Amino acid sequence: MTLSSMTGFGRSNNHYEDYSWIWELKSVNGKGLDVRARIPQGFDTLDKYVKSVAKKVLFRGNLNILLQIKKDGIKTVINVNEEVLDKLITIAKNAAIKHNLPIPSIDNLLTIREVIEVSNDDAEEDIEKGRDKAVKLSFDEAIKSLISSRKEEGAATYNMLSFILDDIDRLLSEAEAIAVKQPELLKEKYEKKLGSLFDNKQDVDPDRLAQEIVLLALKSDIKEETDRLNAHIVSARKLLVSDGPVGRKLEFLTQEFSREINTLCSKSSDIRLTNVGLALKVAIDQFREQILNVE
Repeated sequence: MTLSSMTGFGRSNNHYEDYSWIWELKSVNGKGLDVRARIPQGFDTLDKYVKSVAKKVLFRGNLNILLQIKKDGIKTVINVNEEVLDKLITIAKNAAIKHNLPIPSIDNLLTIREVIEVSNDDAEEDIEKGRDKAVKLSFDEAIKSLISSRKEEGAATYNMLSFILDDIDRLLSEAEAIAVKQPELLKEKYEKKLGSLFDNKQDVDPDRLAQEIVLLALKSDIKEETDRLNAHIVSARKLLVSDGPVGRKLEFLTQEFSREINTLCSKSSDIRLTNVGLALKVAIDQFREQILNVE
């Protein structure tokens, strides 16, 4: 069984030299794959890496990636790009005078990324390379953890979907058993209706009566629908144990289930068959709710 959910959580933490970090990955259901990463300033190159890795192993879901990293026992150096800051101050003053607005505070200007650069004066290049490699390996562990979590959730979903398919199979057997008796029931109803309209049925052409009953029986025949529904059940069970993402295929199959069940209900001339059809609709709605989270 390889069914995978779109809901999951992955986490890993490690350290290198004076650096320590934590990766946290959370995914929920989505129509496609949407990857969003929150990477601290100074580690922007990791953004491309994590998105590339995620898109290789995940196919659907909204994935949020968070990296928290720190270094202990360092002296932080703050560099101010004075040229950029002077230009921003000039622009801000001119805009304030032109539009009769208060001049923005220096605090707001310092929050602009190009103005302030934070660096560590003792961070050596070889250490940074080793750190980045270790951070990437740690992310690989986190995404493996996420995939494992999604598969665990998928296993629970698989059990639920299998149970619902068993229920649909049982209800369909009931529908087929009831449908066998529909022609006779139609004949009784039709003859009863004729009896209420005519005092003497001798004026009714027996051949014409037989033809009408056959036409009614053909219109109410649900064998075509039950055959398709049985085939859909087989297809659904195969998808549940197949490799790769199957969520979209299951969504399409659910639409086909609903179409056939609606036709079955419209052909019903027996309240028992109608009730079975309604129960099938409930089961399909439950099936649809579950597959919304399948990758």
